[in-house]
Amino acid sequence: MFKTRLISGIVLVILALATIICSGPVLLVTLIGVSCIGMQELYRAAGVHEGKTNGLEIAGYLAVVIYYLTIAYLPVSYHLPAVILGVLVMMCIFVFTYPKYQNKQIMTAFFGMVYVGVMLSYIYQTRVLPGGAFLVWLIFLCSWGCDTCAYCVGVLIGKHKMAPVLSPKKSIEGAVGGVLGAALLGAIYAAATGAYNPNPAHTPLIYAIICGVGALVSMVGDLAASAIKRQENIKDYGTLIPGHGGILDRFDSVIFTAPVIYALAITLM
Repeated sequence: MFKTRLISGIVLVILALATIICSGPVLLVTLIGVSCIGMQELYRAAGVHEGKTNGLEIAGYLAVVIYYLTIAYLPVSYHLPAVILGVLVMMCIFVFTYPKYQNKQIMTAFFGMVYVGVMLSYIYQTRVLPGGAFLVWLIFLCSWGCDTCAYCVGVLIGKHKMAPVLSPKKSIEGAVGGVLGAALLGAIYAAATGAYNPNPAHTPLIYAIICGVGALVSMVGDLAASAIKRQENIKDYGTLIPGHGGILDRFDSVIFTAPVIYALAITLM
C-alpha cells in the first residue's frame, strides 16, 4: 500500500507541476474537471446521486463551469453573481420538480458547488496573480507537504491521538511535525526560487510562516473531509487515485488551503 501511495503521489505531483506551468486554459480546464469529479464523489457519498446522474447534479456541474469561466474572463464584480446564479438554477430545479429531491440533497448540491468548486478555484486565482507561478506552489507545499511530514512523524513517534473519533491514526506529534515540516519546506522553496519571488523584500522566514499557517488550515480541511465520511459511513470518496482514494481524499486539505494562501498573497504581496 505504501509503495502504491508513493508512486501515485509522485505521478500526481508531476501532473500538477505540468498543469500549473502550462497555466491559462490548461489549468482552467483541469480544475473544472477536478472540481466536477470531486463534486460527483461528494454527491454519491451524500445521496444527491441515486444510481444515475440527475438534473440536480447536472445543475451543480454547470454552475461550477459557469463560475470558472466567469473568474477567468470577467471582472471580479461578476464572481459572486455567478455563484448566486448557480444557486438559483438549483433552487428552480428543486421547486419545479418537487417533491423529487429531499432537503438534504438540495443542501448538499449547494454545499458541493462552494466547498469543492469555488474553493478549489483559488488555485487558478492564485496562479493568475502577479508572481502567481511562485505563489501557487505554496498551496501544495502547505497541503501535501504537511500531510507527508505529519504521516512520517506520526509513524515514527506519534503517541497522543489528535482526533480519535474522526481520524484515529492522526497524532498530536504528527500534527506538530506536519506544521514544522511545511514551514521548513516553505523556507527552502523561497530560498531556492528567490529569482521568481514577487516580493524580494520578503525573506524565507515570511514564507515559512505562510506555509505554517496554511498547514494548520490544511489539517482542518483533512479532518472536515473525515467528518463527512464518518457521517456517510464510507472509507474513501472514490478509487480514482490508487493508494489515496478519490479526488476529495487527495484534495481535501487543498480545498481549505487554496483560499487562505490566496488571501495571504493579496494581503502581503
